[in-house]
Amino acid sequence: MSSQSKNKSRKEMILAESSVLFWQKGYSDTSMKDIANACGFRPANIYNFFTNKEEVLFEILFEEMSEIISSLLIIERSEMNDPVKKLSELIATHTRLTLSNRRSSVLLFDAGLNSLSPDNRKKIISLRDEYDRIIAAAIREGIEAGTFENIDVKMAVFSISSMITRTRIWFSDKGRLSVDEVINFIIQFALNGLVKKENK
Repeated sequence: MSSQSKNKSRKEMILAESSVLFWQKGYSDTSMKDIANACGFRPANIYNFFTNKEEVLFEILFEEMSEIISSLLIIERSEMNDPVKKLSELIATHTRLTLSNRRSSVLLFDAGLNSLSPDNRKKIISLRDEYDRIIAAAIREGIEAGTFENIDVKMAVFSISSMITRTRIWFSDKGRLSVDEVINFIIQFALNGLVKKENK
């Protein structure tokens, strides 16, 4: 393995172990020494990759949000004209990413924002706003097409995103529902509130 590959692997390990510790112990109660111990490194090794603990937190949140946004943009920019299908794809993609990469919890995201510097917080909020824009645009397309009810779009976006992100708290691979079943439930629940009765 090249030195570049080793560094990438170590950095990924730091991010993975940090997100677990931040969730289990809380961001404030996790030290750089705790992170180093979890990785089997000396604390000095962590500083080869990150200046401080906040930088670790920021990268966890930024990396995760960026992955979600890039995947949703592909759907938004596709030639999919059916608003029901488009919104369903957006929900399915976000949910699948959320449940396949549960390195951090929604609670870490919520609490983590308050632990970031103003500049870093602004970057994460900008990504969150982009997410809201994509989902809102899909809902508005459905309203304009006469498929969806003329409802409060902002409330619909908040409701959908909350349903998806909170699955991290209760979902278990050993639970009674599979990932696909969770996705189908969220899609149907959302569409039941959006699609006009005559279109159902």
